[in-house]
Amino acid sequence: MKISGSKNSFTPVRVLIWLSLMLVGMHGYGQTRHITKLDGGKITTAEIDTFIKSAMEAAKVQGVNLAILNNNKIAYVQSYGFRNKPKNALADTATIVYGASFSKAVFGYLIMKLVDEKVLELDTPLYHYLKQPIASYKYFADLKDDDRWKQITARMCLSHTTGLPNVRYFNPITNAEDSVGVMKIYFTPGSKYAYSGEGFRLLQMVVEEITNTKIHQLAKEKIFEPLNMKRTGYIWYESFGDDNVAVGHLNDGSIDVKRKRKEAVAGGSLVTTIADYAKFIQQVMQRKGLSKKSYDTMLSPQIAIHSVTQFPPITQETTTENDAIQLSYGLGWGLINCPAYGRAFFKEGNGGSWRNYNINFRDKGISIILMTNSENGETIFQPVIEKLLGKTCIPWKWNGYHPY
Repeated sequence: MKISGSKNSFTPVRVLIWLSLMLVGMHGYGQTRHITKLDGGKITTAEIDTFIKSAMEAAKVQGVNLAILNNNKIAYVQSYGFRNKPKNALADTATIVYGASFSKAVFGYLIMKLVDEKVLELDTPLYHYLKQPIASYKYFADLKDDDRWKQITARMCLSHTTGLPNVRYFNPITNAEDSVGVMKIYFTPGSKYAYSGEGFRLLQMVVEEITNTKIHQLAKEKIFEPLNMKRTGYIWYESFGDDNVAVGHLNDGSIDVKRKRKEAVAGGSLVTTIADYAKFIQQVMQRKGLSKKSYDTMLSPQIAIHSVTQFPPITQETTTENDAIQLSYGLGWGLINCPAYGRAFFKEGNGGSWRNYNINFRDKGISIILMTNSENGETIFQPVIEKLLGKTCIPWKWNGYHPY
């Protein structure tokens, strides 16, 4: 039997050979796609895959999710390893993972949308928006004898300058657990930087009261639905299902199953996927969804940072070693300015067995997102970023990241 239709005839065997060659060519093309590094050099996705798998094995990291943007567009999204190693369940780009403090970056963007909509202003003291004094609310009742709460604004909350602790049950000076959990303002609001999740909680309370809407619903309506982020939320939605959800892997071998939250926490309850979160970062990198003024304000230095390390949040020791890169905080994002590559904004996420990092070189149009479900996941951040993007001026010491 012959297949005819032109001057030349093809036997079935020849057709199969031709199709095989086409498939090989397609596979080869897929494996030789390349990513542009900060210095303009290239790295293939095959090289990326090989390096990350090698790093995971060396560092004993069970799962890694990666996204890279080139020219402000999603260029590569991939998942490696396990969503649940004891069950031998592999991760993919639709696997739900815990965003941890990536929540704060999304919340910062949400607040700037509300500023654009004139729902609130950055520099109006927050108590002006409330029906009663801040210290009259149960969660902040410990502040009743310190009226410096009257000074706190949305700008201070988003730039971590409120003076409130990160988490009330951990002393911000010693990092020691505090079972009593007294809420306290540790310094004059606006005077210096000290990472504070409680500041985000205060702003969340204000926003929910003045809009009469929970923040998970605001984020869904204004960010997640418009960007088709169907597997992202500040609370758990039944539509997520249970089939493709990651668990965390602790260093002692135990498993960390995140509870399905019914109440949102602006500073830390986000669940998402690497594919979804890449859409959000692409939106920010393309300067979409906000006015030029709000975008510029969000990513402009609000407070210089001179602490030696980010944690514990409040220390007396200072340094100038990060002055050259202009380490500072914007609104929801950390900021640096690399002499070789220009301005960048970043956000970390740390929740026990969940370790995440994202940095966006806005002047180069290049971003990288790393989300891991392993307690020691942050040990691969520096090696992976330097391999995939090149040497940077990321303040690794300040972040407390140490390579494996």
